[in-house]
Amino acid sequence: MKQLNQELEKAISAALLSAQADGRLPTFDVPAIPVSPPKRADQGDLSYPAMGLARLARKNPLDIARLIVDSMNSLDFIDHIDIAPPGFINFTIAADYLKRQVDTIIAEGDNFFRLSIGAGKTAQVEFVSANPSGPITIGHTRGAVVGDAMARLLEAAGYQVQREYYYNNAGNQMVILGKSLMLRYLQQIGDDVDYPADYYQGEYLVDVAAQLADENGDSLRARDWAYFKDAAESQMFQWINRSLASIDIKHDEFFNETSLFECGRIWRTLELMRENGHVYEATHWEGADAVEVADVAAKGYEPATWFHSSAFGDEKDRVMVKSDGAPTYTLPDIAYHCDKLERGFDIAVNVLGTDHFSQAQVVKYGLQALGMDPAPIHVIFVQMVRAVRWNQARGEYEAVKQSKRAGDFDTLDDLVEMTSADAVRYHMLARSPNSQLDFDVDQVVKQSNENPVYYIQNAYVRCAGIFREADERGFSDKDADLSLLGADELCFIRKALELGNVIEQAVLNYEPHKIAFYAHELASVFHPIYDRVRVLHSEAPPDVAKARLRFLQLMGMSAPERM
Repeated sequence: MKQLNQELEKAISAALLSAQADGRLPTFDVPAIPVSPPKRADQGDLSYPAMGLARLARKNPLDIARLIVDSMNSLDFIDHIDIAPPGFINFTIAADYLKRQVDTIIAEGDNFFRLSIGAGKTAQVEFVSANPSGPITIGHTRGAVVGDAMARLLEAAGYQVQREYYYNNAGNQMVILGKSLMLRYLQQIGDDVDYPADYYQGEYLVDVAAQLADENGDSLRARDWAYFKDAAESQMFQWINRSLASIDIKHDEFFNETSLFECGRIWRTLELMRENGHVYEATHWEGADAVEVADVAAKGYEPATWFHSSAFGDEKDRVMVKSDGAPTYTLPDIAYHCDKLERGFDIAVNVLGTDHFSQAQVVKYGLQALGMDPAPIHVIFVQMVRAVRWNQARGEYEAVKQSKRAGDFDTLDDLVEMTSADAVRYHMLARSPNSQLDFDVDQVVKQSNENPVYYIQNAYVRCAGIFREADERGFSDKDADLSLLGADELCFIRKALELGNVIEQAVLNYEPHKIAFYAHELASVFHPIYDRVRVLHSEAPPDVAKARLRFLQLMGMSAPERM
């Protein structure tokens, strides 16, 4: 399927080059200005803003627009072209062309608008990467859905995609997890032990401890925290995988953080940065002011190992190894991304919470300090999310606290149980990741068009119902005359043909939420057509009914047959 916006961009570029060749325009590098749908339907189907050329061409935008139109070759898919102030070129797609696309779209099926942007290229998407110290929370869930959607879009654009989970099982939080389970186990076998307030409080660890006690009695009493850390990690990771699978998310690779320590990668990374002159030992960073220096001296800090990240644009230098010899998060993160780049991905996408913004910048500085180009790495930052319900008595939304197993936070399992997997996936993607999200449980469970998930899926369900009725009547769309389709149907076909551009822009700009917007817009175009354009109505002539039945096959997306 050809992308009409791209075809127009090529034609416009050729027209500009032709005008430059014969002297009607001065010579300049023709910039990439996208063709996209205009803001209003009465302005055509696609629009090009010639205003973007005014400075380069040293001409009035309207004159540039006229010159482009005069220089363009005719295109079989364009009916007419209008020029509008201050310099827009608006294109209307030919009705005959739109009608011909029905059979083309049906024939392409699942390959409809599979793009070639990433043909022959590889991409990695690293997402979730939650510490295996508890269940998947709703915060993790948003990142999981955004990451999986980005991976699917990259695949639709032609990339060979690897989904990776950075298995963060090193560091002090895992030590605390092991000690927490050890004490919970001792409590289960009857020992009177104190349980510190800063240990893991979730009831899920009590469940794991009870299982260990049931299976082993008191035979594990002499085991140290490391044994229990492994046991907890195993149980938590199984839980995490089950939860993700419930919303159809699977990873291809699990990169174990401890492997960076075991193979010595972390310390080789540090030494290379030192050899390159970007690491130093000191009690305080080199740019510290007098107040900071005095504070460090008063606290008696011992020298630590610092990364001179301020030389790359950071606001201050960062500690890589603490005075006790333990690395901070920064060093293994840099080592991990060094490994990631060495694996040769053309694109490496990280999906991170906004609280990781500074750390992500430091990692890029670290790669530069190692002499590596961080350009393949792209980060999607995800804002906070909370589950809410309307409190009628108080007249406001309030956070939902539903989980009995997970302490004081909601989990992915809770959301799926309260709503559905489809609802979780759609609503986590229905707003830009840069926006905070309130997951409205009351709206999500509604069986009405107020619920966007129901609204989108019901478009398909309506089509499925018509096809069932057609089968019962023995009526088919064989030999359908698509020239009989009217303006309503053409409106939907126009929207369907936007899919390629939506996928392209979502991939190029790392905005997977755009596909959720498009799905709702497509359903919004369809539902009024369903109400106005009756397929099997007694007033619809058989040949018109056949054409409309063929048209309905365009809604053949994956969805339930009934709702």
